[in-house]
Amino acid sequence: METVIKSLFKLLLISFFTLSISAQEIYFPASGTWQEKDAAAYNLDFTDAVEFAEANEYSESKDLRQAILKGFQHEPYHEILGPTKRRGCPAGIILKNGYLVAKWGDTKRVDMTFSVTKSFLSTTALLALHENLIADVEDPVINYVWDNTFEGEHNSKITWKNLLQQNSDWSGELWGSYDWADRPPKEGGIDDWRNRELNEPGTHFKYNDVRVNVLAYSLLNVFRKPLPNVLKQEIMDPINASSTWRWFGYENSWTTIDGFKMQSVSGGGHSGGGMFINTEDMARFGLLFMNNGNWDGKQLISEKLIEEAVQPSIPNENYGYMWWLNADGPRQWENIDKDIFYAAGFGGNFIIVDRKEKLVIVTRWLEPSKIEEFVQKIYN
Repeated sequence: METVIKSLFKLLLISFFTLSISAQEIYFPASGTWQEKDAAAYNLDFTDAVEFAEANEYSESKDLRQAILKGFQHEPYHEILGPTKRRGCPAGIILKNGYLVAKWGDTKRVDMTFSVTKSFLSTTALLALHENLIADVEDPVINYVWDNTFEGEHNSKITWKNLLQQNSDWSGELWGSYDWADRPPKEGGIDDWRNRELNEPGTHFKYNDVRVNVLAYSLLNVFRKPLPNVLKQEIMDPINASSTWRWFGYENSWTTIDGFKMQSVSGGGHSGGGMFINTEDMARFGLLFMNNGNWDGKQLISEKLIEEAVQPSIPNENYGYMWWLNADGPRQWENIDKDIFYAAGFGGNFIIVDRKEKLVIVTRWLEPSKIEEFVQKIYN
């Protein structure tokens, strides 16, 4: 009898561990499909969060050309240089262990995603580091880009890390846009902004699309091929993304490399362009980062580099390599885990990554001021 009991106990233990391992497995959707599960299977309920997202649509015009011009009207010489697209209605996806447990709106509609593009851009930088095209993130960029982009006492000090963390204070003009004219201070005027005192690279955070575009241009020089091509081959195709996403630059952001004319993409939609993508492809991208760069057993990005990318920078504890961090700081979401990180874009576009709980949350066209409340409804 004792032998029978021991055998049954062993069998129960094996079953328990098998179920535990199975419960922790991550599902990776094949191309064009996504397995759904009821959130209740994980003792979760996202009904309130979904209703909140649907009820709190971004309040500005669906004509994004108009929304962009209004949103950046304080900037001198601001103009639309890249394509725009009329947006859709609120949409979103929530993944648990890779399974689709909640969705709303048209998740296959391709829309602009604005500064969420920056997290795709920083991913190409991680690939350059992973492939040793960039030897060290602390290297001065002038060692790789030898034209006049990084000439001068100030710009020559700028490292790849400075560009990724948006604390380079790069000074100059690119594609007809000046660094000082991008999100200038509310006080002062053009002469004050143009003649400002430069900050030592690495000491001062400033969200600035011109400098982000300098990073994109620099990476184009390193890869010697268009960044959308790099992203498609090394990330989007392996994660089974659709063929509908596009990454645009500006009408004048062309350069010649190895005798070929190539477009340097923009890191957002501030002047048009940037990443145009559907909600499902955004969720796939978030799932890759949730699983530390590994997609169904294949390591697409070094786990070490991803960990590096989500470390707080010195001048901004809530910003890593073009990912926002929920670490201690002024942008921290109250009562939400500090290790969560996210991509954020104009108009309420977000990809939120929670590696501990194995959650990926994508929401689109949510009133930006409502994001913290929305996230709290998911977790509380």
